[in-house]
Amino acid sequence: MRGSTDAREGGVIEATGLVKRYGARTAVAGIDFRVRPGVVTGFLGPNGAGKSTTMRMIVGLDAPTAGSVVVNGRRYRDHGAPLHEVGALLEARAAHRGRTARNHLRVLAATHGIPDRRVQEVIGLAGLTDVADKRVGGFSLGMGQRLGIAAALLGDPATLILDEPVNGLDPDGVRWVRTFVRALAAEGRTVLLSSHLMSEMAQTADHVIVLGRGRVLADTPIAELIAGGGSRVSVASPRGTELAALLRARGGTTAPDAGERFDVRGLDAAAVGELAAGAGIALHELTTVGSSLEEVYMSMTADEVEYRSAEPTTAGSAA
Repeated sequence: MRGSTDAREGGVIEATGLVKRYGARTAVAGIDFRVRPGVVTGFLGPNGAGKSTTMRMIVGLDAPTAGSVVVNGRRYRDHGAPLHEVGALLEARAAHRGRTARNHLRVLAATHGIPDRRVQEVIGLAGLTDVADKRVGGFSLGMGQRLGIAAALLGDPATLILDEPVNGLDPDGVRWVRTFVRALAAEGRTVLLSSHLMSEMAQTADHVIVLGRGRVLADTPIAELIAGGGSRVSVASPRGTELAALLRARGGTTAPDAGERFDVRGLDAAAVGELAAGAGIALHELTTVGSSLEEVYMSMTADEVEYRSAEPTTAGSAA
């Protein structure tokens, strides 16, 4: 990592039978997982799935009701110099609003025996040079995120835990986070990253852990998760309704009201093309489309959403 003296090998984050209850509500329901060094591990799940609670237990902010979670074989509080071992961004607005960014980082550094030169390094790494002496209370959400990332990097930790680090960042900032965390993993560090931006996670993560209502729904390489979602064939034809009926008769699945452009599942592109040719139906498009991470994720978590929005209605309809 730029500004580091050497590459760091991250420690394995390991949860075993991890449970967290708040009164009658179970936030985390006995989960097991391992986050390995050298890869970016995405942490996914709907609101209320238990992601943030799990991250808080990793860094000792919440105590498990049962089970355990350790980093490199030890609980966070048992590490002699935890900021040197684990860097975390869990709440971007945690800084004192009256302090400057530089002073906020200096205070954190002083409590962990980190030299002042490292403060200047992380200010540069996080893109805060131009605002380092401005008060945190005037920061935008995006600048607050950058400050939180700088704080997580202060101890040059071998393990990074970042909860929604791209929240509030502009496209350049989002790309910077993506490039940066991949570089950290390439050095052998452990990176656990949560985000609700599926398109960004698809470009950033190597492995994903998906939670739903406090349970692990998937723990797998991201490429395998996406491949498991299957594919569809995108078709366009001036006789689309007729072609869709023919494809359904041969075992394909399409929308019942398919128009000139529609998707087909259950038949590959070659079969669709042959059936269209046999019926003398012209095709304007015939493309195989793989599932996206968002599609697979939405299908996997469809029954795990804690707060479900009502279906939208057309503008002007009566309440």
